[in-house]
Amino acid sequence: MSPRYRFDRMEIAGSLGDLGTLLPIAIGMILINGLNPMGMFISIGIFFIFSGVYYGITVPVQPMKVIGAYAIATAMTPSQILASAALMGLFLLIIGGTNAITLIGRYTPKPVIRGVQLSTGTLLMAQGVKFMIGSSKFQMVRHMAEPYLTLQHVGPIAVGIIIGIIGGVLTLLLLENRKFPAGLVIILGGITLGLVFGTHEGLDKLKIGIYFPQLLPFGLPAKADFTFAFFALVLPQLPMTIGNAVVANADLSQEYFGKDSKKVTYRALTISMALANLLSFALGGMPLCHGAGGLAAHYRFGARTAGSNLIIGSLFLVLGVFFGVHALSLVYLMPMAVLGVLLIFAGSQLAMTVIDMKTRKDLFVALLILGITLASNLAAGFIVGLAVAYALKSERLTV
Repeated sequence: MSPRYRFDRMEIAGSLGDLGTLLPIAIGMILINGLNPMGMFISIGIFFIFSGVYYGITVPVQPMKVIGAYAIATAMTPSQILASAALMGLFLLIIGGTNAITLIGRYTPKPVIRGVQLSTGTLLMAQGVKFMIGSSKFQMVRHMAEPYLTLQHVGPIAVGIIIGIIGGVLTLLLLENRKFPAGLVIILGGITLGLVFGTHEGLDKLKIGIYFPQLLPFGLPAKADFTFAFFALVLPQLPMTIGNAVVANADLSQEYFGKDSKKVTYRALTISMALANLLSFALGGMPLCHGAGGLAAHYRFGARTAGSNLIIGSLFLVLGVFFGVHALSLVYLMPMAVLGVLLIFAGSQLAMTVIDMKTRKDLFVALLILGITLASNLAAGFIVGLAVAYALKSERLTV
């Protein structure tokens, strides 16, 4: 068995590997939707640490992307978002507590799992490119490619593209380097750029203290908030959560960690996400989940033990507890293009799991899910892919 905890440079680098997914949605939901940064960072930190201690291996923590993206795009109220967190928590608790999720996972064919992983990885890579060229929703809202840098262009070339190219080359050179881990070098380099060329927004108001989160900072959501959240946020999110955060995540965990991942079951993942969402609801944070993309990111940049969870979880707790609502000013130091580099390499790691598809039918299912995901969303891809995978078990059908 591998050591349960390690706290070396590789674990530190790996712990930062998924910030490209986590930070943009977190920042967007704080700035646009008005969520509580203190409650958000504390709930993320607790979820990371709890997951590492319980599962004993690297376990990802991610935002629920369907909810996050739609909430940011439509500027939903905090009450509507928190209602979705409560409903997701209750639903996951039911299917986890009754063990219905194990049946769902057992009857999900491997080509469907690979299709979800391929689609998620491709989406992460595309989002990474958008961060570099300044076309993500968050950057479009701010009308700047690098909202927190004073330098926007070097000659005719956007600074994000230059940062992305340099970051990409450095990552390729250092990806297997244990002395100078790629993830750590890229993150530290990004922070240095932020300190030198950043707008330093909010740094003058930064005050270290001890801050405690408020319980239900926005009050209880109204009945109308729950009804709206159920149809607009929860129903579109559920298939993606089951497909990516439970089934695909458990499969990838087994592939990476073998017997060490014995606690990473469909039921355990579902219940831990349920508890995390109920915690986020109570503290005014965002809906949270596990996810195959996050696991691929942490693993690709060096995380191999639960130590990475304790490292990144403690970082988020420090931000929330010691800096409170002003913690966001420290997050602003990270250029968007640096997060884009992390996303591209994390996404490629996840997408390449499809290489073990050996038959035309299996590969067709995975590619079909990708196509539907790009044209619609991952939830639709998962449902259609599941139906087609079972249909193709018939010898009468060929591709």
